[in-house]
Amino acid sequence: MASGFCGNIDKDVVSELERRSRHRTGDARDVQRAKLILMHLQGHSKAEISREVGLTRIRVHEWIRRFELEGLAGLAEKHGRGRKESYTPAQRRRIVETVCRKPKKGLSRWSVRTLAKHLGIDKDKIHRVLKEHDLHPHRLRTFNFSPDPQFAEKLLEVVGLYMDPPENAVVLCMDEKTGIQALDRTQPLLPLRAKKPQAWSNEYVRHGTRCLLAAVDVKTGKATTWVNKTRKSEDFIKFMDSVVRAYPRKRLCVIMDNLNTHKGKAAQEWLSKHPKVTFHYTPSHASWVNLAECFFSIVSKQALEHSVHKSGRELEKALEAFIEEYNVHAGPFVWTKGPGKLKKIIELTEEFQKKTAR
Repeated sequence: MASGFCGNIDKDVVSELERRSRHRTGDARDVQRAKLILMHLQGHSKAEISREVGLTRIRVHEWIRRFELEGLAGLAEKHGRGRKESYTPAQRRRIVETVCRKPKKGLSRWSVRTLAKHLGIDKDKIHRVLKEHDLHPHRLRTFNFSPDPQFAEKLLEVVGLYMDPPENAVVLCMDEKTGIQALDRTQPLLPLRAKKPQAWSNEYVRHGTRCLLAAVDVKTGKATTWVNKTRKSEDFIKFMDSVVRAYPRKRLCVIMDNLNTHKGKAAQEWLSKHPKVTFHYTPSHASWVNLAECFFSIVSKQALEHSVHKSGRELEKALEAFIEEYNVHAGPFVWTKGPGKLKKIIELTEEFQKKTAR
C-alpha cells in the first residue's frame, strides 16, 4: 500500500485516485474529487480538505461518504442530480480563448464582469468556466531572463554545490539585504482585537537605514550575519573574516552574486590569502539561484513586517535578537528545481539571448 494512507484501501484504488488527481485534460471535477479522497485517506481533516479543494465541508463529507459506501463508483456524477450547466462547449472554448488573449483596448486585464460584458455571457457561467480550467486573470507573476553569456555554466555549478557538495566542505550562500529602514510611527499602535486587525498610523518617521550581510549554511540553515551601515568593499572583507572565524579550518564554498565588491581587487587579494575558501558566482540577474534570498524573505516576514524602531541602533538590536533565535531552530535549505525544470530554464534563457543578440 502507498505510504501515508490509512485503512485497508486496495493498492489499485489508491493508484487510480493518484492517476485521476494528476490528469491534466480530464474533467476538473474528477480531479478535485480524487484529490479530496486522497487527502482523506492520508488523514487530513475535512476543514483542511475543504480549504485545499475549494468545496464546503458538507460537500467534502458527502463525497467521502459516497466513496466509503460505493468506492470509486461513488465518485461518478449521477444522472438527474445537480444543476445542469447551461453553456455549450463552444461557449466554454470561447471563454477560455478570450481570457488567454490580450484584453480589449482600455483594459489592462480581464475580470469576470468585463469578460461577461464583452462576450454577452452570464458572469456566473464565466466564473465556473475559469474555476474549472484553473484560470486566474487577476494574478500576475514576474520573471527575468538572465543576459549572462555563461548562464548555464554558472547555474549548473551552483546547483551542483547544492545537490552534491564537495566532501568535507561547507556550502554557504552569501548576500546583502540593503536599505532596511528604521521606521517609527507618529502615533501609538492599536492592538489586535476580535474582528479588528492591529493598526498603525500611515505617517512615519525615518531613523536611517541598515544593511544586513549574511552567509547561510545550506546544510543547517544557520546564518552568520552582520548588521552594518554600509556594504563597501572593506565591509565585505571584514564580514568574510568573521565567516572564516565561524568555520575554523573548514573548506568553504561561498555562493554569491556578481557585485563589484565580491569580485574586485580587494576580494581577489583576500581570496588568495584563504586557500580553503572558493567563491562561486550566480548568473547575473538571477538572484533566485542564491538561497540566501530565502533567508532574507524569512527576515522580512518575521522580523521586519509590522515592526517599529525608534533608532537605527534599535533596529540593529532587533535584527540581532531575531537571528539569534532563528539560528536555534534553523533547518536546512533544500533546492527543489529538478533537472527537467533546469533544462527548460536554460533553453528559454538561451532562446531569449539569441533573440536579443540579433
